[in-house]
Amino acid sequence: MLVKEAFKRAIDKHPFEIEAFVLLPDHIHCIWTLPENDNDFSIRWRLFKGFFTKGCRDEFKSPRDASRLKRGEQAVWQRRFWEHTIVDEGDFIRHVEYIHYNPAKHGLARSPKEWPYSSFHRYVSKGIYDRDWGAERKIVFDKGVGLE
Repeated sequence: MLVKEAFKRAIDKHPFEIEAFVLLPDHIHCIWTLPENDNDFSIRWRLFKGFFTKGCRDEFKSPRDASRLKRGEQAVWQRRFWEHTIVDEGDFIRHVEYIHYNPAKHGLARSPKEWPYSSFHRYVSKGIYDRDWGAERKIVFDKGVGLE
């Protein structure tokens, strides 16, 4: 998967841990832990987006499509990103839950277990979540969660 490879290459250049993740058709959410005394999210996002975009270019079959992307006529990622510094364990849990519930929130899946592009499955395998978490009822998050 190209996303996984792009993250791996970015992590090789500027290490960080991915604590939670979800990839949706038009956006991505992550929680990262950066090394101590390092808060440079920008370089990591730039590396990830660059590696991913280069991989997309390499996958184009049509030279016309590849030349459009090189001229900037088709953006793969938005230029900016939002960041939020996790302040405590409760804040971490709320943001992880927001990330994992996001496909259901956007109507892409009935529950988190149905969405394959998520760290939700890793959390289930570690026993942190029950496989049916988020399946029985709609979850509503505080207004500030996920909008940073």
